Amino acid sequence: MIDNDTITAIATPPGTGGIGIIRISGCDAKKIMHSIFRHKSGKKNEQFEDRHLYYGVAVDSCAKTIDECMAVYMQSPKSYTREDVAEIHCHGGMIPLKAILDQIIKNGARLAQPGEFTKRAFLNGRIDLAQAEAVMDMISATTVQAAEMSALHMEGKLGEYVNELKEKLLDISAEIEASVDYPDDVSDAGSRDILILLITDLRAKIDELLKSYDYGIILSQGLKVAITGKPNVGKSSLLNALLKANRAIVTPIPGTTRDVIEEMLNVKGVPVKLSDAAGIRKTSDIVESIGIEKAKKSIDEADVVIMVFDASSPVDCEDKEIMDVLTGKRVIYVLNKTDLGNVLSREFENMTPVLTTSMKDNSGVSKLEDAIASLVYSEKVKHKGDMVIVNARHKQALADAFLSLTEALSALDRGLPIDMVSIDVREAWRTLAAITGESVGEELIDRIFSKFCLGK
Repeated sequence: MIDNDTITAIATPPGTGGIGIIRISGCDAKKIMHSIFRHKSGKKNEQFEDRHLYYGVAVDSCAKTIDECMAVYMQSPKSYTREDVAEIHCHGGMIPLKAILDQIIKNGARLAQPGEFTKRAFLNGRIDLAQAEAVMDMISATTVQAAEMSALHMEGKLGEYVNELKEKLLDISAEIEASVDYPDDVSDAGSRDILILLITDLRAKIDELLKSYDYGIILSQGLKVAITGKPNVGKSSLLNALLKANRAIVTPIPGTTRDVIEEMLNVKGVPVKLSDAAGIRKTSDIVESIGIEKAKKSIDEADVVIMVFDASSPVDCEDKEIMDVLTGKRVIYVLNKTDLGNVLSREFENMTPVLTTSMKDNSGVSKLEDAIASLVYSEKVKHKGDMVIVNARHKQALADAFLSLTEALSALDRGLPIDMVSIDVREAWRTLAAITGESVGEELIDRIFSKFCLGK
């Protein structure tokens, strides 16, 4: 449901900056801007032309100047919300921004709820729900690749692709209707064969998009990488080398690292959540034991584990115990301290990926970065497509549609009446329509936009 009142909010982040923006949207936007903005020429009632930027001052109810500013008016429907929109661009300190916002509210606007501007854009039909969600994905993007994916979704490419899938479902529905309404013109066996081909092809397209999620979620939220190994093999030194900073304390004393150290970094365009924890070993030290339990938890939660060995020493029982813990995980094996020799090369010759490093001169670090990135980009190769999903809600909708089509194929295979298949086909259409917002309730819409930042 669209409210008819006028809303306002500060659209720029809190803090100090060169420019701050207050946004107004609704039927009274232009009137409110007239009440608080004075052109530098002194003409109070000079008309605001659509999409023209004006220089002047913002004033309070006593006509006292609050700040120098620029003002712009965007007439409905050619605005972000498809309502009348006005913006005031002032200096980016919280004092002038708050003072101007207070005057706007005194003149009839109310403070916007989080995401309400974008919510109005959706409800007014300017964007679909997938585009709206992509706005927040763009704001929170941490790499160029994540921003590029968000830009595609903001352009409506995901919605276009979903609509193509829905059109194919309508074709399937038409085939079912034809077979039911004109049984003399279409044989039952022939109709079933056509439906099986159409549904199988569509299900494969949905499955391909589903498979893109693992790649997309890593680029949008980050790859969780845990560094592990027994004490004193060079884990903290490796962390510092990847971060290019002395983040972790490095000493020759085993057990120096007690707690989990977590940092974000960009590896070849991939956002990586890197964690270094206590070396795993048996110990009677209570504090170190707690650190080791945390280390095991970080390994369990990681997408990729970097296991570090001392290349100058043979693999021992502590190394093997850790390797057993990593069963089923994606592991990059690092043979460190090669400047002291390498007695492990033969032992790891049939394992992959295996890298050699030396923290004495940072050798091998670049190859390790390449190995981390290749694990991510190989996911893109698996799904063989440009369209990528990054939203868990979209993934669930696609999974539901895939299941409905699987059930439709099962019904055909069991020889159930063809009109029974239409139930599953309609359900698949409904779940796909949820991605773009055509079949979602008001409660879900409110929940989605409540996660947005204020002013967007």
